[in-house]
Amino acid sequence: MKRVLSVFLVVAMVMSLAACGSGKVRITTQESSKNAEASAAESVSSESEDAKVSQESELESDAENVSESTPSVEDAFEEVLAVDNDQCTIKITGIDSDDIWGYTLKTYMENKSSDKTYMFSVESATINGVKAEPGFATEIAAGKKSNEEIHFSKDLSNGKSLEAQSVGDFTDIRLSFIVYDSEDWAADPVAKETVHVYPLGKDKAVEFVRASKDTDTVIVDNDDISVVVTNYDEGGFWGYTANLYLVNKTDKEFTYSVEEVSVNGFMVDPFWADSVCAGESAFSSISWSDSAFEENNITKVEEIEMKLRVYDAEDWSADAVYEDVVILKP
Repeated sequence: MKRVLSVFLVVAMVMSLAACGSGKVRITTQESSKNAEASAAESVSSESEDAKVSQESELESDAENVSESTPSVEDAFEEVLAVDNDQCTIKITGIDSDDIWGYTLKTYMENKSSDKTYMFSVESATINGVKAEPGFATEIAAGKKSNEEIHFSKDLSNGKSLEAQSVGDFTDIRLSFIVYDSEDWAADPVAKETVHVYPLGKDKAVEFVRASKDTDTVIVDNDDISVVVTNYDEGGFWGYTANLYLVNKTDKEFTYSVEEVSVNGFMVDPFWADSVCAGESAFSSISWSDSAFEENNITKVEEIEMKLRVYDAEDWSADAVYEDVVILKP
């Protein structure tokens, strides 16, 4: 009986060990599966990373090739002869689109006179048909030459940036040069020429057209001109400011001016006038000084009344193209 019991106990122990072994085998199999999956994932991740690095390298290589094959504006620029007569010469010799002072045209100027000092200046200029003021003027002594730079800052004449007005890249730069005797302003100029510079090529020249906005106040829009109040700025650089967009649709230069200006019924003249060349446009601003408002106890602008007058810039005696009283309610 004891022998039978012993045999039974041995059989039970063997079965127990077999069960633990079987359980241990099942666990090991799961871990192996997980390890295999992790290994495969690592392999895929490694291959993906390698492919990504390879793709980035190819893109960088392509970019370098494009950069090498596409000349920069500076490299592609061809010299422009603006003026060349018996008295003077002006050449646009190069471009620096990233100058610290703004978009820059490098120029060569020569005074061929034997006894007179000449003033070389830019009388007017536009970028893509929008008025811009480089403020360039320089004197060159008789018989001398000079390498000069004409800078276009990123700000337009009214302090609003080119980017803010979406004027875009410099595709068409119009320059009107005038050269005259520094000692005799009444004398006829020795040169007066207009030239266009196309940094990207004439075929890529673009004329700026401003899209109208719901916030615009259109004062006048006819076959000859447009005058639009784009917005008001209580904290303008010069004081309270009404920003304008002016368009000249004719073949004559126009002067835009205001008279008899009042704010909230008080006469406060901003002494504003601006000119726009034929077929071009301009961003401009009418500003009132803080001191003028303080003197009249104006803390909030409720009404602006003024007489707007637009007339031929070359003939003040001619009838005005537009003349009317305008009332604005900011």
